[in-house]
Amino acid sequence: MNEPGGAVLRVCGVHKSFAAAGGTTVALNGVDLDIEPRSFVSIVGPSGCGKSTLLQIMAGLASPTSGDVFYGPSRVQDPPPDVVYVFQQYSRSLFPWKTVERNVAFGLESKGMLSRAEIADRTREMIGLVKLTGFERHYPWQLSGGMQQRVAIARALACRPAVLLMDEPFSAVDALTRAGLQEQLRSLWRELNLTVVFVTHDVDEGVYLSTRVVALTRAPGTIAIDVPIELPGPRDQIATRALPAYLEYRSRLLAQLFADEGLKSSVAA
Repeated sequence: MNEPGGAVLRVCGVHKSFAAAGGTTVALNGVDLDIEPRSFVSIVGPSGCGKSTLLQIMAGLASPTSGDVFYGPSRVQDPPPDVVYVFQQYSRSLFPWKTVERNVAFGLESKGMLSRAEIADRTREMIGLVKLTGFERHYPWQLSGGMQQRVAIARALACRPAVLLMDEPFSAVDALTRAGLQEQLRSLWRELNLTVVFVTHDVDEGVYLSTRVVALTRAPGTIAIDVPIELPGPRDQIATRALPAYLEYRSRLLAQLFADEGLKSSVAA
């Protein structure tokens, strides 16, 4: 879908406004962003700055007021077939009356492109990748929050997407579960050659996971800073976060966000 070395997703001059009581609310104000193949790009910024709105527009789930999004050479007007969106509220995205196995198979069954045997094989593979083998017959309400989110990720990956768009997928789980999900996501990103765009409120999470972090300004959102992240691999939850380079990236991004909020940048240190 993209030329060699080119962007797989391109956001070109995107504006988004919503009708509101007494006038119009501007959520995004001229966003330009290229997402390179096999990159891991995190989008951070203050609450209400338009992060989730931007992701929904990239996914074809919402339309910009003006501007365009391209997936390869094609203008995005509906959800592209190779782009999958993972919602923040996993408990609402899973079908409570379906088992883990049936939840993961749902997208494949909806497409109707594989045989029953192929769907079963793909489903088994994805469940194994997210380390839920043995839980195939469990229902979502029988699983922890972290396990439910892994089901949602497995269902997304079962469709073999080229691009995975994730809207604060780990925000509702505890710190240790979150760390485990971060490690699993980075492993899947490398193993499956995915392109990931990841919305998060957590600058530390963005720096740890990503090859690049983009910070939006407060609403109306536009890009304040775009920081390539060059950290040695494999990354480690303790050692990586203690590296001077990691701390420098973190401070740089926080200083920008604090300045945008009118806070003293010295807090970032």
